[in-house]
Amino acid sequence: MSTTTRILLGLLAGALLGLLLAWHDAALGVRVADFVQPIGRLWLNALQMTVVPLVLALVIVGVGAASDAAASGRTARRALVVFAILLSAGAALMIAVAPLLLSLLPRDPATMDALRAAIPPASAPVAAPGFADWLAGVVPTNAIAAAAQSAMLPLVVFALFFGFALTRIEASRRARMIELFQSLADTMIVIVRWVLWAAPLGVFALVLAVCARAGHGVLGALGGYIAMQCTMYLLATVLLYPVAVVFGGESLRRFAAGLLPAQVVAASTQSSLASLPAMLDSATSRLGHPRPVAALVLPMAVSLFRLTSPMQYIGSAVFVAWIYGIDVPPAQLAAAAALAVVISLGSVGLPGQVSFMATTMPVTSAMGLPLEPLALLLAVDTIPDVFATVGNVSADVTASSVVSRLDAKDAEPARSEPFDSR
Repeated sequence: MSTTTRILLGLLAGALLGLLLAWHDAALGVRVADFVQPIGRLWLNALQMTVVPLVLALVIVGVGAASDAAASGRTARRALVVFAILLSAGAALMIAVAPLLLSLLPRDPATMDALRAAIPPASAPVAAPGFADWLAGVVPTNAIAAAAQSAMLPLVVFALFFGFALTRIEASRRARMIELFQSLADTMIVIVRWVLWAAPLGVFALVLAVCARAGHGVLGALGGYIAMQCTMYLLATVLLYPVAVVFGGESLRRFAAGLLPAQVVAASTQSSLASLPAMLDSATSRLGHPRPVAALVLPMAVSLFRLTSPMQYIGSAVFVAWIYGIDVPPAQLAAAAALAVVISLGSVGLPGQVSFMATTMPVTSAMGLPLEPLALLLAVDTIPDVFATVGNVSADVTASSVVSRLDAKDAEPARSEPFDSR
């Protein structure tokens, strides 16, 4: 049985038992919730302990991978620019639209109070700093202290400086350092997989406690989260079509028809890597992209580029803010979007549950929000994953289209030189 199936079973069992207790005997439900909630908190703490070293390692390795790709030629550099622009656009779209979608959800004050009481923060929330203090804190005075305090944005800024500085040292020493941080990331992923082995129990305990205290209202809230994520992934996918038409020079009908087989494979496998052969066939045989360009851009995209990742991180954090009624300042939202884009470059290729907790926690923490609700979102995030994979594959082929057109424009002057006949 897959980890996803086990987590969903834990979610369903916890929800059913919690709702039954809340309906039959609310006082008994509260006592049971008090008993099982520490089990869920213990599991969540085990996940949180890996976040700081994993994020540090992923960002440094991601910078190194992007630097190596950029050094491989002009087409690769263009692909990286296209990836960065699309990732930033996806993050900006999520910031702009997700709060509007959440505002359409019914918000019963009593249900929200019960839900917040059922998921108490590990520590008392602190007041958001002023803009000047926040800006001054972006660059850490002490990277070790930032790591100890789980201050993710300053830590990622340090990791970016460190990663770019590595590109300036002697190649063999740089390779050894990258190997060290890759080993650190791999070790943390092993620990996360161990912790996720107990995910059904942790999710069962957390969901049982929440449902026993908050009742059926929690189901409506989680349903709203699922609907928001699916809607945003579909919206991002639809907006890729005009991008391919305007910047990739594609015919809308031809692009839609050529992309469809890759999208079908993506929906059935829920894996961008498994969809790579179908993407290559769509790009070269159906859309006419130059084979050398598609053969470079699409594997790069699978390795470095996942359009919906920043959207997922931000969407989860914005939903947590909606639960707690917290207004995140625009500067913090923008910083969280930039952080999500940077982290996504290093997280591509991680298993779904691993990447969710390791990458969503830093973005949520950067917004100053409680982390406890993320365990519930992890349990239901497998449902929107099919839409996310379709969006990622569509973005990969769109990037190939844009890069192919840019390369073709550079080649036009050479092909159009006048023939010298005497």
